[in-house]
This record gives sequence, structure tokens and C-alpha cells, in this order.
Amino acid sequence: MIRDATPQDRSRIRAIQLAALDEPWPELLDPAIEGPPIVLVTTATPDSTADGSTTEPGAARRPGDEPVGYAVAIPEGDCAYLAEFAVAAGYRRSGRGSALMDALCRRLADEGFEALRLTVKMGDEVARSFYDSQGFRVRSLLPHHYESGDGLQLVRSL
Repeated sequence: MIRDATPQDRSRIRAIQLAALDEPWPELLDPAIEGPPIVLVTTATPDSTADGSTTEPGAARRPGDEPVGYAVAIPEGDCAYLAEFAVAAGYRRSGRGSALMDALCRRLADEGFEALRLTVKMGDEVARSFYDSQGFRVRSLLPHHYESGDGLQLVRSL
């Protein structure tokens, strides 16, 4: 299931953040979960919607409904910035990341955003492959953007 993050998810999201990201942004999570950034989580709980979709708009957190992935999107005019996107190691390559990205893009489009942009390390072929499969295209090179080297700005129309 995909739902909005709650303050009770904070410690699990932080654990995913620290394990999954080479250069995490720990200071982002506390204010993000409280809003206005959009923070969605994908959980280990199976889909439970009547129409078979994986997203329950406004769904509440249920017992045992632990996040296994998350996305943080920050509104910036008519474009949103995907500040962080991560799925826990044991849940990768199972479609959860794609479902989470689809849900995020639908939500952003419904809220009037025209595009979603993000940054990725130049040499991160796994992330690049995923984002390419999700319709993102290179917008610009970002020299020395990361502590470990150059980055790319990618963008996707919504």
C-alpha cells in the first residue's frame, strides 16, 4: 500500500534513508513529514483497495503497516523537486519503487504540478536506469554537486 507518511513513520524512514542513500539528508525528514513537502511511503502491507490499485488516498497508518520505501517531493512553483527516493534493500526490484513513483507523479499532477525534477550521481547506473524507465530525461550536468563527484539533473513531465 502507498500512503502519506505520518510522524510515527519517522524512525523507519530514517533507517531506510541511512541504509539506502550514499549521501542522505537527515535534516530533511523532520520538517518534511510535518509538511508542506509531500512524503509518501510504500509499505509491506499488501494492497487493500477495492479497485486493486496500490494507493489509498488519505489512507491512515495501520498496525504493522511499516514503510519499506519513501519519496520526499518539495513543491517549487509549477515543478516539484524529488529530494529523496529510497526503497529498503529487501524490497527492491519488486515493483514497489515503480508503484511509489507512479503514485507520487499522479499526486503531483492532481495538485497542478507540471514536472518533477531530481538529481542523481553521474555514475549511479542503477538509479539512472530506474529513472530512465520512469520517463525522466537529462536536463543538465551538475559539476561537483555531490561530495563524491558530479551529478545530473533529470526531469519528467507530469
